[in-house]
Amino acid sequence: MIELYLDLISPPCRAVFLFAKVLGIPFEFKYVDLVAGNLTQYSSEFGKLNIVAKIPVMKDGGFTLSESTAILKYLVQKYSGSVADDWFPAGLQQRARANEYLSWQHANLRGHCQKVFLLRTLFPVIMGLEVPEVTMDAALQNMKQSLNLLEEKFLQNKQFILGDKISVADVVAVVEIMQPLGTGVDGFEGRPKPIAWRGRVKEELGEELMDDAHKVLMQLSGLPEKLKSSSEFQKFKLRLQRFFN
Repeated sequence: MIELYLDLISPPCRAVFLFAKVLGIPFEFKYVDLVAGNLTQYSSEFGKLNIVAKIPVMKDGGFTLSESTAILKYLVQKYSGSVADDWFPAGLQQRARANEYLSWQHANLRGHCQKVFLLRTLFPVIMGLEVPEVTMDAALQNMKQSLNLLEEKFLQNKQFILGDKISVADVVAVVEIMQPLGTGVDGFEGRPKPIAWRGRVKEELGEELMDDAHKVLMQLSGLPEKLKSSSEFQKFKLRLQRFFN
């Protein structure tokens, strides 16, 4: 059975988790605590799986794979007999559109939503001061620009990113948009078309499954204290100081 090393506070981990669950792909959930715990991404045990110390990671027998989009494509191919073509179309142009979104989102929607999330949750504990207003405003503006592109370039007037059917692109997109929502920031406020799209994605994936996948994200109140008490705090602090600077 495939092993998936995940922490559902991470959007890429949630994308892999949701995709495997909704398609009924059997897997063993291996919890990697991004903040504290016996198995963290910085532990020597996890380092044997992924030297770059990031999740998600998939292990299929003796084969190990990192990077969420690579894992999603692997699962599509491995289970091609049971995964509907709509999820990652085989047609040349439709697959190109899927890859176009997956290539774009990492440095745009993902990066900007993550920045808002980290500023609102961890900046004070890492930097020892409140987030400067100008910094927060710039992060929100960058996120807004990515959301504009999601709506105007990728969604347009379609039901889903690739057309009338849900695909891996929608799954990857929706988990990133949910990340700042965990801190009380809904980037879709005042955007009826993307709000309707998010509702359709949630319906297709299953409301109960979506809620379960995002339960940790929606219960963030103790995250700063958990981080400060972690044995890995100094590693996190140095890494995030570089990110915030």
